[in-house]
Amino acid sequence: MTTVCLVGNEDCDLRYELLSRETSREALSTYRLQRPFENSVAVETISLGSAVSLLNDLNWYLVRFAEAALVLEPSVSETEWLSRALAGAIREGSVVPEESGTYLKVYGLARAADAAGDDDESVGDGEGESVGRETDGGLLRPVEPMYVTRTGPTLPEYDLRDVEETLHVRVTEAEFGG
Repeated sequence: MTTVCLVGNEDCDLRYELLSRETSREALSTYRLQRPFENSVAVETISLGSAVSLLNDLNWYLVRFAEAALVLEPSVSETEWLSRALAGAIREGSVVPEESGTYLKVYGLARAADAAGDDDESVGDGEGESVGRETDGGLLRPVEPMYVTRTGPTLPEYDLRDVEETLHVRVTEAEFGG
């Protein structure tokens, strides 16, 4: 199964924005919504093609309410997510999956309160199945991406701030340089 994860902008409740509008609500109606990160919505699709198609259907909402649209395709990598652009390029055949791991965006994963820079311990609206890693302060949120180029078997350590974990996202060369 291919997982699609949408991470909301800090200034909105992504789940609310998607479910309060008829078109996006209908596009998501056949999926079981999950919440792997704070202010995120994730669904499992049957293939990379259906994941890219869903993202295309939700494009209007993604532009307005999402900070990131990620795809986890096990046939490409079981641990590294793909950016929306890279997932589309692999689906179209313009990028070979085995050659997609050169450019990465490495996010730190921090408690939602730490990510926002405040001490509020409350997280989210309590709706949706939380499947992400939780801390005492709630779900983790991707913060401050660091761009890295893979030149060997290991990646540089995330050093932009103290974080509990990291999230690796493969990106296209254009996204890396842009």
